[in-house]
Amino acid sequence: MSELIIVRGGGDLASGVIQKFHRSGFRVVVLETEKPSFIRRTVCYGEAVYQKEVILEESKAVLVHGIDEVDKILDGGNIAVIVDPCGDTIKKLKPLAVIDAILAKKNLGTTIHMAPITVGLGPGFTAGKDVDIVVETMRGHDLGRLIFSGKAKKNTGVPGVIRGYGRERVIYSEVDGVIKNIKDIGDFVEKDEIVAFVGDIQVRSPLTGILRGLIKDGYRVPQGFKIGDVDPRKDQQQNCYTISDKARNIGGSALEAVLYLRRMI
Repeated sequence: MSELIIVRGGGDLASGVIQKFHRSGFRVVVLETEKPSFIRRTVCYGEAVYQKEVILEESKAVLVHGIDEVDKILDGGNIAVIVDPCGDTIKKLKPLAVIDAILAKKNLGTTIHMAPITVGLGPGFTAGKDVDIVVETMRGHDLGRLIFSGKAKKNTGVPGVIRGYGRERVIYSEVDGVIKNIKDIGDFVEKDEIVAFVGDIQVRSPLTGILRGLIKDGYRVPQGFKIGDVDPRKDQQQNCYTISDKARNIGGSALEAVLYLRRMI
């Protein structure tokens, strides 16, 4: 198990990390919650929690129900996904590295003593205290930079800008309730077109473009919760099904961090 990597979180940015390590020959186990709230579901290995198996860019992730099933999945060349939000299986699996890719903007329990190498993505971690290395996740000149002392930049709350649209392209729930999807990820939508209902409340597209993300049908969302986003680039439908530039960048940096620290063990 010396080459085992555990990634906490299986969302879209975490999936850039997962894919990078898997393609590089590491054995990868993903820890997820029982009911993850992915928006970009089509590019999340953690979707295996719902679908049992997910293939993203030729790498397969398979849901397992206990650590006794892990070896079989890893020996088959696949990624194992376990429902374990608290990280209880980390001690049992004894990985080379633990990478916290939950992107919760705060530390949900990862400690520097969980593995020989620990890496935290984005705000919420202090390098040298909570984890060995923090990876900068803020877009810009420092995206992907390895931080050996201190913290990543604070979250601004402003989504990445695409053709001049930032927060305007993101869909938030106006009420508490269960979502019923009318449209699907990858669909072309017009501004103000209905894409879903939360309870009896219509959810409309904030602009014309491609529906890049939409939370799982039947998910109960609180008021103000992010439930979708629209890409104004009408010709970029394929982006709905491939790992993003940001996720690839962060994935490469996480791989660099582990390889750098592995030399010192």
